[in-house]
Amino acid sequence: MSSPPAPSARPAPPARSRVATALGWILTIGLNVVAPIVTYHMLKDHGWSEFAALLAGGAWPVLDSAIHVAWRRKLDEFAVVTLVFLGITAVVSLVGAHSAHALLLKDSGVTALFGLLCLATLLASRPLMFYFGRKFATDGTPESTAWWNGLWQYEGFRTTMRTMTLVWGVAYVVEALVRVALSFVLSVDTMVTISPFMIYATLGGLALWTARYGKRSQAEGERRFAEAAAQEAEAKEAANRDAPAGGSPA
Repeated sequence: MSSPPAPSARPAPPARSRVATALGWILTIGLNVVAPIVTYHMLKDHGWSEFAALLAGGAWPVLDSAIHVAWRRKLDEFAVVTLVFLGITAVVSLVGAHSAHALLLKDSGVTALFGLLCLATLLASRPLMFYFGRKFATDGTPESTAWWNGLWQYEGFRTTMRTMTLVWGVAYVVEALVRVALSFVLSVDTMVTISPFMIYATLGGLALWTARYGKRSQAEGERRFAEAAAQEAEAKEAANRDAPAGGSPA
């Protein structure tokens, strides 16, 4: 049985607002990297304990999530996952030993949990990177969201999303293990400074790999799509040549 004919053209992404995208990244980096470090050192200089200062600095990522939810005026899957992990982080931070070192270990544990969640969603209908990709590849409008959701019909796109999810999951589990090991050999002050950079260096490396892998996958998908379209055109041309010129005899 022949495969169904390929559509004549793949859907193109709608235009995005570069200003909105840039502002989103500035908020994310500022509230998740810069603000927690500055808050920790300022509060500690004013007599706060390491644990209290570190815990207070964790409020900034909560604000980041709240701003994005208010900005897009909806609670999408990405926001739900983010808020769930912030809630887990808060609960884990307040139970057990109350020390800065323990809090750093717990923070690494939450990162490892994120990696394990990535791996677990490989068993779901759509992996976690599908929703993360939709957040950063679209501007949140109904048109761009519908475009991204529509890509799931292509096998190459599904394979790309699952491969990305696998790589991200493994990378974050390894990153968490490295931070746990470093927390036993470095001071709390040093870890407070380098830990966010480790997190975002990992994120940056994964983002760079994801962009390159995504472009390769897109180019391969477009090549296969063009080949399928060419084969369909050839089949139609051959069918037209084989058809009787004068129609059926009376």
